Amino acid sequence: MPASRVIILGVAAVSAVGAGYIAKNLSVTPAPVVIQSEPAAPQIELSEVLVASQTLDLGTELRDQIRWQAWPQDAIAEGFITRAEAPQALEELQTSITRLAIFAGEPVRRSKLIGGGQSFMSSILPSGKRAIATQISADTSAGGFILPNDFVDVIMTRRSAVETGGSQGFITETILQNIRVLAIDQTIQEDEEGRRVKVGETATLELSPQQAEIITVAQQMADRLTLSLRSVADAQEKPTNEADYLLSGSGRSGTVRLIKSGTISEVGARQ
Repeated sequence: MPASRVIILGVAAVSAVGAGYIAKNLSVTPAPVVIQSEPAAPQIELSEVLVASQTLDLGTELRDQIRWQAWPQDAIAEGFITRAEAPQALEELQTSITRLAIFAGEPVRRSKLIGGGQSFMSSILPSGKRAIATQISADTSAGGFILPNDFVDVIMTRRSAVETGGSQGFITETILQNIRVLAIDQTIQEDEEGRRVKVGETATLELSPQQAEIITVAQQMADRLTLSLRSVADAQEKPTNEADYLLSGSGRSGTVRLIKSGTISEVGARQ
């Protein structure tokens, strides 16, 4: 083999060894990538509570309008009906009636329900109150704009016992103030379309026992009883005057109050 070729092969071999050495020294081992996993979110403990599947108006029978729904355990308030405590509630409450409106998705409470067969009016009547019905018409009930849960004054108009100018006059006075209307005829709330006009013939009022006696006497002696609609802003206002003088013995012992032909007279009571 010629000497020149041997020299070329030797140079090539030395170059290859040098290139390999250089490449080995220049190679960088990549640093290991550390992936940090996020801590797992704490699991929320759930329970099933009874909720309304759609909005239930006052006086609605539950039937199939309720369902079980998962609810955070720490958000369950007192009065909620849970599946763990009342597993048969879905079937047992089918004939129950709402005594207050319940909105869609709202948990059902027994305090908002009336058992099947119970009287509805007596269930919505607050403790210590009485329900008294009085005759009304469009011209004696703010043109028909009085609805359940409105507040009214009761105005009595009667003939005067004293003639003025040859004719008998009238006496008008407010006998009860800030009285809540429980129902108009058989209607206990607005209709589904939210109409604010209801012309009825009978208004059922929420009264104390003494107020019930006052209006009972007034119905016998009045020519007309009129309901005067009050502002919602006055709902919490306490009545200042009531016609308790219509009641026999109210602050006046030893007398009997007689009502005849629209006039009032007092006679001494026999001992």
